[in-house]
Amino acid sequence: MRRAIPLAALGAASCLAVAAARAQPTAPQPAAQPLFEAGVFGGAALLPDYPGAGQSRVHGLALPWLIYRGDLLRSDERGLRGRMYREGDLEFTLNASGALGSRSSDNRAREGMPDLDWLGEIGPSLRWVAWRDAPNRTRLTLETPIRAVFSTDFSRIRYRGYVFAPELAVERTGLVLAGSRARVGLGPVFASGGLMDYWYRVQGEFDRPGRPAYDAAGGYLGLRMQFSYRVPVTESLWVTAGGRLENFSGASNADSPLLRSEFNASFVLGLSFTLYRSEAKVASRAEPFD
Repeated sequence: MRRAIPLAALGAASCLAVAAARAQPTAPQPAAQPLFEAGVFGGAALLPDYPGAGQSRVHGLALPWLIYRGDLLRSDERGLRGRMYREGDLEFTLNASGALGSRSSDNRAREGMPDLDWLGEIGPSLRWVAWRDAPNRTRLTLETPIRAVFSTDFSRIRYRGYVFAPELAVERTGLVLAGSRARVGLGPVFASGGLMDYWYRVQGEFDRPGRPAYDAAGGYLGLRMQFSYRVPVTESLWVTAGGRLENFSGASNADSPLLRSEFNASFVLGLSFTLYRSEAKVASRAEPFD
């Protein structure tokens, strides 16, 4: 959802890109890794102003990241999550994510309307590893996150609705370069009426020629493909590239005057630096996708 390399690619590309790059082309052996790591991501991103926006812009990024390898609480390239249940190839987690805001004064379609605030998301997700190859370098996963969405201008927080975004993804370590991790995911996105209103509703007071009043409806938002590639340069430095392609053909609010484009593309490129590693260690799993 909106501008969201986010955090799937923002999340993958900013703070969370680090944990993936330890795998080798052959099946890795268990090894002790720091319980906690922290660092910073620096780079740039091309992001649409909101889903279906007709304008995009380049943003400089300087974002902190952390990795925590606890049994229940995890923070890594998949984001911040609480592992409530895990057995074999099935995992039930509580996930958090987010997305950047945008100023309506910078967007022709929304000129004169309220700004879009930063968004935060939290909710449960069920993930199933449907297939993996013999040396565990490639796997196919199905993930079904449903998250409540909140907006904030940092003075107050408002509930906006929920989003459901099932995704089928292929992940591979050691693709092209040793230690790299690649991921491509594809799936539809559905949102509640409240969240659709936040993006696509035009209240009567903002009615003007070319932008008639419009009341948005919940339902299908669009089809989304996410991709990321991360590779270590040194023990403390990683190159991260990622992005998202979205198609809004057939969207529930295709008639909204604010849905200006049926296609959005987002890209991010940057470097992740490790600044701190804890002395406390934990044993990693024998397969690369922990």
